[in-house]
Amino acid sequence: NETRTGLVKPCRLLSPLPVVQISERPLVHQESLPKLPVPPLQQTCSRYLASLEPLISAEEMTHTRELMDEFLRPGGIGERLQKSLERRARKTENWLSDWWMQWSYLDSRMPVAMYTSPGVVLPKMHLQDRQGQMRFAAKLIAGVLDFKSMIDSHTLPVEYLGGKPLCMDQYYQVLSSCRIPGPKRDTVVNYAVGKTPPTHITVVHNFQFFVLDVYNSDGSPLTVDQLYVQLEKIWNSSLQSNKEPVGILTSNHRNTWGKAYNNLIKDKTNKESVRAIQKSIFTVCLDAPKPRVSDEMYFNKVAAQMLHGGGSRWNSGNRWFDKTLQFIIGEDGSCGLTYEHAPAEGPPIVFLVDHVVDYMKRSEMVRTPMIPLAMPQKLRFNITPEIKKDIEKAKQNMNIMVNDLDVRVLNFTHYGRKFPRSHKMSPDAFIQMALQLAYYRMYQTCCPTYESASLRMFKLGRTEAIRSTTTESLQFTKAMDDPSKHNSEKAALLEEAIKVHRKHTHMAIHGQGIERHMLGLRMIAIEDLTSLPDIFMDTSFAVASHFNLYTSQVGSKTDCVMCLGPMVPDGYGICYNPMDDHINFAVTAFNSCEETNATRLSQFLEDSLLDMKTLLEQVSKTQ
Repeated sequence: NETRTGLVKPCRLLSPLPVVQISERPLVHQESLPKLPVPPLQQTCSRYLASLEPLISAEEMTHTRELMDEFLRPGGIGERLQKSLERRARKTENWLSDWWMQWSYLDSRMPVAMYTSPGVVLPKMHLQDRQGQMRFAAKLIAGVLDFKSMIDSHTLPVEYLGGKPLCMDQYYQVLSSCRIPGPKRDTVVNYAVGKTPPTHITVVHNFQFFVLDVYNSDGSPLTVDQLYVQLEKIWNSSLQSNKEPVGILTSNHRNTWGKAYNNLIKDKTNKESVRAIQKSIFTVCLDAPKPRVSDEMYFNKVAAQMLHGGGSRWNSGNRWFDKTLQFIIGEDGSCGLTYEHAPAEGPPIVFLVDHVVDYMKRSEMVRTPMIPLAMPQKLRFNITPEIKKDIEKAKQNMNIMVNDLDVRVLNFTHYGRKFPRSHKMSPDAFIQMALQLAYYRMYQTCCPTYESASLRMFKLGRTEAIRSTTTESLQFTKAMDDPSKHNSEKAALLEEAIKVHRKHTHMAIHGQGIERHMLGLRMIAIEDLTSLPDIFMDTSFAVASHFNLYTSQVGSKTDCVMCLGPMVPDGYGICYNPMDDHINFAVTAFNSCEETNATRLSQFLEDSLLDMKTLLEQVSKTQ
């Protein structure tokens, strides 16, 4: 019967495949990429019900099954929605990507800082003074421009996963783009596609913005020495900091910022200044030094600085949060970036970071032209009393948000991805099970867990969600601390949970996930029907979509830490970067929620990872 309902047979997945880069013309491949499929309706619905099992009571389950039977009645509402969705898939390049951009980002009215924009912390630079800061910033800018030259000449190597080319479209969205606030819905503008693509970046220091042209008149990029000279000029002409931090407006709730934005750009000078920031290739934030903290607190503080700038007294006004890419370089050696999430996911950003870090290690042999360069142009803002009021309000809101976010970086040094691999286990699934165990130990229950998976095997693919909490993961976490269970049994349950997670991962990246299909059916229902089908109004649906654990693996060659805020008020945001012999985690939670505590969860996570290692070692000894 299984083949008749169109269930996808799980293929045996060997270790999760590494992404490989191969140099060839990327655009040829773009055309030949497959379209994102619409999974079979029956398959998604039965997998959805299975995903609810560990999360809801037997009574709720019975009720949800009844609603699902109704939804799946032959000739009923489910079939109608599925047919409409399949029609949309035939007519569009990707049935999901526009909806996803709107639903997940542009329609969301939460501030982008902390709620959707991730932060990335790069390894600490030993900068002694502002000269070191300028030098580092100049090299970093040169590295990004080197990356841009691959984008401009279409020589960016195509990425492959398991022998299949991945969609490279997002790489072309991150430079020269910006989010524009609207009173009800935002938009994203990409200035790289126009007739005259931008040739400047914006640099912000002491809350003041400057336009820095990064190309010579012959079209060659400025050398590191030239960039250094220009940054020095910017630094010297922005010393007084009694200026209004206009940038902090971008950290506000989107409706509030949308109104303030329309107010701000009524003035011609302001409008031109804002346009210059929006059009720039990217932004570089030269941050003031933060108060010194102990070594163990250092990464927590820097991760917070990358997410939000530390509040209005520190560097939150030294940002333009709507800009897709902002590199942040502190005078104290802290460095990293934050990016606005609407145009792209993590992988292109991480690739760019790896490229820039590699580039900065090379010593530069370029002769610097002896032409004197024009002074970078300072962007002026006319601050009316009304705008000043908006800025004050944004400062207050930002400080409340900053105080509410707890950020914990856990540098787990006992082992890295080599250990699970030595036991023929997927490092990603292994870490996900450690997260399940940590959460279970802290709360004596499991919760809906979201792990991002890439859909870049398909044209214009963005992300799918893997639901990491399964009946199998719950059986493992319960058994782990059960004295009546033998180690061999615990290890077998761990293996089974990992196998199921691998299968779900495989289905997700091959366009057979549950989450986006359900979203598609819901979006079609919103467009076509007068009321939403009961299955989407069910409390189980609300429970299943309330992701207390919002997780993402960020595979980077660079020893960096990525961090993002929780998805729900009583949840956690967890990013991890598994290196060979250690794993970098960042855990965030809101202080305003009594139930969550990022420090405690990090502690449980560390213990869980150690206990899982001990378990496997003890079992292999006895075999």
